[in-house]
Amino acid sequence: MTAFVVRRLARVLVVIVGVSLVTFAILHASGDPVALIMPEAPEADRALLRQTLGLHDPLPVQFARFVGRALTGNFGNSFFHRTPAFPLVIERMPTTLLLTALSMMLAMAVALPVGIYSAVKRGRAVDQLATGTVFLGQSMPVFWTGIMLILLFSVQWRLLPVSGWDSWAAVLLPTVTLSTFTAPLLLRIVRSSMLDVIGLDYVRTARAKGVSEWLVIGRHALKNAALPLVTVTGLQFGLLLGGAVITETVFAVPGVGRLIVGAIRQLDFPVVQAGVFMLAMIVVSVNFAIDLLYVYLNPQIRIR
Repeated sequence: MTAFVVRRLARVLVVIVGVSLVTFAILHASGDPVALIMPEAPEADRALLRQTLGLHDPLPVQFARFVGRALTGNFGNSFFHRTPAFPLVIERMPTTLLLTALSMMLAMAVALPVGIYSAVKRGRAVDQLATGTVFLGQSMPVFWTGIMLILLFSVQWRLLPVSGWDSWAAVLLPTVTLSTFTAPLLLRIVRSSMLDVIGLDYVRTARAKGVSEWLVIGRHALKNAALPLVTVTGLQFGLLLGGAVITETVFAVPGVGRLIVGAIRQLDFPVVQAGVFMLAMIVVSVNFAIDLLYVYLNPQIRIR
């Protein structure tokens, strides 16, 4: 078990360093932030600002300095907000995490019962309806879904706010939009996993003993069927964080995603690096927890 955890932690470190390196390289290949900060200034003044911001050093030196500061939680000051970048990200992180968590819970609340019922009633009308819903949901981009919901519930019916994050009514549309991104996939995984399990010998034995059908499904079949679902849920959480960037932009939600989008437009390197670093840390931490949960659900992994 200890060796398993150590290997996973080593992979986490490699992923974090790799994400930071790729983000750093893409940002510095995107343009010169000094040209946006001082668009009409003489070149001498721009050169002085680059030296002040440390942008005149070679890229390896800048990356080494970034890593050294990041280890202490210092990502530098925002070029435009004139404040430390890391507190800006931390301030908005709860909003993004809340949106992601609510979307995941809503997706699970829909996918789990519908997927189980669809598997039990295989081939019937409810199964065909669920299958059609899966294809429909996975074919809709998040931004399109959000715009359609705004047009319908906010513009046409005037039931919910168009944007913001100051009430539960404002939270509803972004949550539904983001959950439609992952609910169809989870539903399909639940259905296929249950179909693989409900025909096995131990399930038939439980039925033969007179155990009620839903007790057989809930107690005997669901635990083994949950193994693929746990894995996919960890991956989908990371995708939901990425989808939150688009959703927050569409609904003007004051989260990290919207902050990063604005920072990319302004070439605000410290804010983008701090935001991506934090999102990557959350994703790898969730996947690490999923790995440990998978070991609990499938003890054979310990032997391997």
